Amino acid sequence: MSTANIGDRVKNLLRLAAQQDASDLHLAVGRHPTLRIDGRLIPLSQEPILVADDTRAMGDFFMDETRKTQFSSDGQVDFAYNFEDRVRFRTNVFYQQGNVGIVMRVINNKIRTLSELNVPSNIYEFANFSQGLFLVTGPVGHGKSTTLAALIEHINQNKEHHIVTIEDPVEYLYTPDRCIINQREVGEDTHDFPSALRAALREDTNVILIGELRDLETISTAITAAETGHLIFATLHTNDSAQTVDRIIDTFPSHQQNQVRSQLANVLLGVLSQRLLPRTDGGRVPVVEIMIKNHAIENLIRENKSYQIDTVIDTSQKDGMISLDKSLSILLRKGIITVDSAMTYAKNRDYLRMLIGKGDDIEIES
Repeated sequence: MSTANIGDRVKNLLRLAAQQDASDLHLAVGRHPTLRIDGRLIPLSQEPILVADDTRAMGDFFMDETRKTQFSSDGQVDFAYNFEDRVRFRTNVFYQQGNVGIVMRVINNKIRTLSELNVPSNIYEFANFSQGLFLVTGPVGHGKSTTLAALIEHINQNKEHHIVTIEDPVEYLYTPDRCIINQREVGEDTHDFPSALRAALREDTNVILIGELRDLETISTAITAAETGHLIFATLHTNDSAQTVDRIIDTFPSHQQNQVRSQLANVLLGVLSQRLLPRTDGGRVPVVEIMIKNHAIENLIRENKSYQIDTVIDTSQKDGMISLDKSLSILLRKGIITVDSAMTYAKNRDYLRMLIGKGDDIEIES
């Protein structure tokens, strides 16, 4: 197939992904091009099944020479692809069984507010701090970057700050309003997260967005930055607040962990853990756990009692905290999600059953 034909075919697929409000486009040998919509994989059966030459040519279409060299060397490459200045795709090209595979995450140009995302608006309060560390956690593909983008845009519209984002790749593009915003892409604008983060400390920065806390050096530098007068937003692939605290502490060597507990207790502002669940009327809705640091949380972190954090969250709703199971019960009572979805994501099924007051008439698969 000619380059022109491949280009037309790819553009049609990207347009379709945007039009169908898909979250991802999958291009795999032996399969129809496939969209993920509302969490489900939908094969585009009207499209021909992809063969090895198709995905190889599609990969070449997306990649410039630098990325082709990296792909050849590493076997995979991440980058953002800007399509017709309307929508961006976070793209991963990789080898699988000798063939080229491609997965493209849709990133809409419009940055939505927390209200539009159905995320509790009290999360905006974290934008009012002058320093500290706020984390958004959850599995891949459950809206962490989108939630952080809403926070950054809120600051952009309401504060006069210098914001630096460090991402791999850059996802949402911000139009500076009241803020100066510099967006740095790992591999393009900087060698790695830690070096870009250290540089940000010398760039008169107020707010730093870190795409992901991946390793000890990045986590350590982020904590230091939060201690030294910077407001840090970042993501972490953990399931809840207690696990987030443990993951950060466990990243460090054992002889440093007591010191890190004390540092984290001081700088951590809060944790938002979220999942995206299918709505009964179509689309997806976030279910959240919100931990806001108070004296009790601070002491539990410092005293290595993170296993008690869930209890504090459960008993601190008046302070703006909410547990995942309580969030599930609210959505379930409103008919926004199904019992099956709620039970799939519940941390404690018996507790959720008690919250919704259904007793034994809720059937739970063993």
